[in-house]
Amino acid sequence: MNGMDHGHGMGGMESPPPLSSSMTNGTMMMHHKMMMHMTFFWGTKAEVLFSKWPGTNTGMYYVSLLFVFALAVLVEWLSHCRLIRAGGSDVVCGLAQTLLHAVRVGLAYLVMLAVMSFNAGVFLVAVAGHTVGFLLFGSRVFKKKSDVDDKGSDLPPMTC
Repeated sequence: MNGMDHGHGMGGMESPPPLSSSMTNGTMMMHHKMMMHMTFFWGTKAEVLFSKWPGTNTGMYYVSLLFVFALAVLVEWLSHCRLIRAGGSDVVCGLAQTLLHAVRVGLAYLVMLAVMSFNAGVFLVAVAGHTVGFLLFGSRVFKKKSDVDDKGSDLPPMTC
């Protein structure tokens, strides 16, 4: 069946050759020497969020940890902030809430994807970021007594 193109520019539509892989100490070795960890590991040689970032550069690894920490703190801030003023139009306030929700969920997914690098340092700074963010913005430690009794935030709590 050489003529399987049918005018769609797809050529012969043959299946690609299988990738060779082997499992060693919980690490999947792929054909192109790409390593994908399947268990938590310690080390500064990792890929967090983007291909080849931070890579083998130790300084950039610490920048990536700071970035993940900041993302987690930002998620907590968005979960407990009051940015929308009372008395505005219901439609405008509803659209603003929806936008805030989309940003919060997007940032939370970025933190989740960073943790999926299986790097223990990334996991620890993600948890630390959420913890510090909650301490600063969600707990009663830094709130005035009048703020504790009011509605807590513009957004409902995140659910799993």
